[in-house]
Amino acid sequence: MRKSPATASLSPRVRAALVAVAVAAVSGTTLAATPASAAAPATDTTQFKGVNWADPRDNFADDYLQLSGLKTTDSYKQTYAKASRIIAAFRANLGANTVRLPINPYTVNGAYWKSYRGVIDAASDQGFKVIVSYWEGTGAQKDGFIDDEAAYWPMWNTVVKAFKNDKRVYFEPMNEPHGYTDAQWADIAAKWLSTYSKVPRNRVFVSGAGYNDHVTSVCADPRLKGTYLSLHHYGFWKDFATYDQWVADLKVRIGDCAGRTVADEFGAPMTTGLNYDVKTPDDNFVNYVQAVTDTFRKLKMGSVYWPGLRTDDIYSVQKLVGPADRPWLATTNQSGADRLAWAWGRGKPVKN
Repeated sequence: MRKSPATASLSPRVRAALVAVAVAAVSGTTLAATPASAAAPATDTTQFKGVNWADPRDNFADDYLQLSGLKTTDSYKQTYAKASRIIAAFRANLGANTVRLPINPYTVNGAYWKSYRGVIDAASDQGFKVIVSYWEGTGAQKDGFIDDEAAYWPMWNTVVKAFKNDKRVYFEPMNEPHGYTDAQWADIAAKWLSTYSKVPRNRVFVSGAGYNDHVTSVCADPRLKGTYLSLHHYGFWKDFATYDQWVADLKVRIGDCAGRTVADEFGAPMTTGLNYDVKTPDDNFVNYVQAVTDTFRKLKMGSVYWPGLRTDDIYSVQKLVGPADRPWLATTNQSGADRLAWAWGRGKPVKN
């Protein structure tokens, strides 16, 4: 996720993201122009009802990833125990059944992997679907490209070997590959699939091109047939849009590929007191949340909120409570949780 203007001043990467999505919004017909249905199976993705669990640094790191509530000094047993409680809280508080987790070469290829994999094990053991996604580094590394292919492929070798037989674990080759053109990114995704040809395609999430901001190009590529597609969509991409404009913006990024697409990042402020259960036409974020959750439900799309848990993030729909060695979670905005439930096929519609 890119930090929103509400949480921090805009970094160069954020400014680039805003330019990219603004261009995409203006040229929406271009995004949808590809014959995307060429690779779209007749299905839906409603089985994925989830949240992201993130490092406070937004998952961009040049060292070990440290998910909110965990410590890199924890043993496997300690990590597993803490993760088990947090995963259980995601289910109890939100009704989630999916969690998206970051990986990077520092974590997987280093000593912390022995402990970090306890997070994946804990989630899977509780019946959660786990989307494991590669994040690039920070600083000069934060450019939308794979940082170091000599470390990237060994990382995936380790992760695939560890979890290829766990049907609850899904693999996402890269988060927001915006450094590449649409064609270049499709080539890399196709290489990943051929490299790990024994991984069933229905356990792979191919990120949309750019900032995961449209899936039409990857959907149209026959080499990627049978995979899920991941879309990112955020309310801060526009200063203001109506409910109908947000629906239209989302749909053009999906094209006719909803049957394969999971929105594995979307989010809005949760700690600022907004009420997402009541129509408020003059508020951009209320319009956005109501529009996208309604659309996910109508299109039978799975969705994974950003973030379920990230310390000091106003978008976080959960916060840590209790002792550090026995963490639990509390909901930061019940109306936001209500809209997630609605997107996932439960709950009640927005009040007029």
